[in-house]
Amino acid sequence: MTPRPARRPNLLLVIADQWRASCLGVLGEDPVHTPVLDELAARSRVLTQAVSNYPVCSPCRAMLMTGRYPYDNGVHLNVNSATALLGVGLRPETPCWSDALADAGYALGYIGKWHLEAPVPEDAAAGEGPRADGVVWDAYSAPDRRHGFGFWYSHGCCDDHARPHYWTGDAPREARLDVDRWSPEHETDVALAFLAGAAPESRERDRPFALVMSYNPPHQPFEQVPERYLPRYEGRSPTALLRRPNVDPDHPATAEAARAAPYYYAAITGVDEQIGRLLTALDEHGVTEDTWVVFTSDHGMQLGSHGLMYKNVPYEESMRVPFLISRPGHIAPGEDDLLLSSPDFAPTALGLLGEAGRIPEGTRGRDLSPALLGDSRAVRPAAALYLGPAREPGDDDVRGLRTHDDKLVCAYGPDGTLTTRLFDLAADPGETRDAAGDRPERVTALARDLLAELDRTGDPWAGRGALAGAYGGGAR
Repeated sequence: MTPRPARRPNLLLVIADQWRASCLGVLGEDPVHTPVLDELAARSRVLTQAVSNYPVCSPCRAMLMTGRYPYDNGVHLNVNSATALLGVGLRPETPCWSDALADAGYALGYIGKWHLEAPVPEDAAAGEGPRADGVVWDAYSAPDRRHGFGFWYSHGCCDDHARPHYWTGDAPREARLDVDRWSPEHETDVALAFLAGAAPESRERDRPFALVMSYNPPHQPFEQVPERYLPRYEGRSPTALLRRPNVDPDHPATAEAARAAPYYYAAITGVDEQIGRLLTALDEHGVTEDTWVVFTSDHGMQLGSHGLMYKNVPYEESMRVPFLISRPGHIAPGEDDLLLSSPDFAPTALGLLGEAGRIPEGTRGRDLSPALLGDSRAVRPAAALYLGPAREPGDDDVRGLRTHDDKLVCAYGPDGTLTTRLFDLAADPGETRDAAGDRPERVTALARDLLAELDRTGDPWAGRGALAGAYGGGAR
């Protein structure tokens, strides 16, 4: 039999919003039902230490797309009409991995949430509209601002899962498409058409493809989930739903988290089902062996841990994300403690696709594809940066460094004070105790490593001088 000629590999990237690392059934942590992802995990490299360096939507998404940190790519806060006045938004001149693949001849598709486009005044009427505080989050992205994606079926940031809307093709801002169906189901329908080659400007069968599926759930509003996914989770006690060791049963946030958890987990089960449809389509079209499949999220969620509900804090529930990567015959399955940061995705994806030569100049993330493919000499990062810039006047400006075993968190206050905390992740995975006073030598070592990482990533953190003064090391 004549061997099949080698094909250039494809990429299917599935990003869910606000899906924390512990929400995979196979891990036995949170009480979630994810049979599709559990099966995928069995044949995937499962990165147990993948992190969202800035665990909030826009900054993490920009890092995933560009391979650059926030002060390089223009997205150092969530993108909306208020932060747009500060210049926040993905800079059109900043190259993304998708631009590189477009130049390489790939057929590119993007379906779902984008949340990198700064709203303009016209978006107030054309999109979701202003929210209760008057801020506009949803935005139209013109074709010349889509970073190489020829097939576009996306919204900026429309948090209406039951009645989503999209902009597609060359349709103008005023011609949005409104849909009366749960967004993950509808978006998967669109993806199946793309994979079949039936969608306009989708893929040509003789070209490799890269498709991004950007599901908004399990992000709130939590109640907007099909009823059929709820019975598995309804009626459970707060302690059965919220198993993390850092959930205080008497804290007010716990009651809120217990009310949200059945819907949050139900949405996860629903998205899991839609991912199953995508994987089945790859099989049906005979491209599973040619396709790198990656599942991850932009950040996690506290869900009652540490008395908090959402994200954008340095705790593990926010910072750690699921990361599965699969391609039959090309990557060994099993757990891997590779410490992958958000900006590492872009160069790593290009490396896996055989396009490492197209990694854009100025990329700060590392190409970790050699490590994933078994090169014993490959770089394996020892630490990951945490970013928590001040959002309002009076807020602390926070940076941190997470290793496999511990985490340093440094808060620089508006009055010039510096506060440091140390968490021993090996002995105290729930981060319930500040160990800085017990291990001052470790604080010093991590502080110096943090200063070096700030230098490497070009971060202009205001607290670096105070940190260098307290613990030694360089200050720019």
